[in-house]
Amino acid sequence: MDRRTIIAVLLAAAMTLTLLAGCGGNNNGGDGAKTFTVGMECNYAPFNWTQVESDDYSVALEGAGHAGGYDVMMAKALADKMGATLVIKKLSWEGLEPAVTSGEIDAIIAGMTATPERKENADFTTPYYESEMVCIVRKDDPLASATSLADFTGKNVQGQQNTLYDDIIDQIPGVNHMTPLASYPLMVLSLQNGEADALTAELPVATGVVTSNPNLAIVRFAEGQGFQADTTVSIAVKKGNTQLLSEVQAALDTIDTDTRNQWMTDAVSRQPANE
Repeated sequence: MDRRTIIAVLLAAAMTLTLLAGCGGNNNGGDGAKTFTVGMECNYAPFNWTQVESDDYSVALEGAGHAGGYDVMMAKALADKMGATLVIKKLSWEGLEPAVTSGEIDAIIAGMTATPERKENADFTTPYYESEMVCIVRKDDPLASATSLADFTGKNVQGQQNTLYDDIIDQIPGVNHMTPLASYPLMVLSLQNGEADALTAELPVATGVVTSNPNLAIVRFAEGQGFQADTTVSIAVKKGNTQLLSEVQAALDTIDTDTRNQWMTDAVSRQPANE
């Protein structure tokens, strides 16, 4: 083999190594292991929360604490079916969509509804849970016996910032639509302090809140007398990442409805009192 042939072989080998080194995607950890990085608030029980101690249902957070809740159970199941190691990032609600767009996280599993506006910036799976929209009130308030939206006319009603909870309030005739707050714990304080007369919520969230706060009550509306809203929640991935979307959807499709509902019941029963 002459000198030129040896040089050509060495160059070809170097190019092959370079190409192989570039094959790892964003879903690979530093050791080559596949990871599935999921973003959530960890502040929206029973879908997700932060807890001090670890248990069989939680995932350690970077820094301190552990993420728990329904979304964590779902994320763990999906990661297992995808053969990936689950990483959970605690982010503000406002930071979730930018994080998935930038690639900081692979997916959002955070009780998020796939609205037309969100579909412009992310791709969504089919719904992984469906609920109903209710209100939370103080137990000693006459509103506790309300059956229709009209019963809340003139009342101070509050929702969470940039969510469906805030959007639907204007369906109440003559309502005093309060300034939305950034997180649900802040909303509960507003209700307990008498600033708000009612909070909008999905039934699982309301059940968890009332379980931890027995001085509050849930208002479920008579048929045709409540909110008109999409109460499904779905998993979001980066717009155009069809490979990851297909992989997550395939894993999700293996989890039946009874299992999903039982996970929510379990999450409500386990959520910390401070949530």
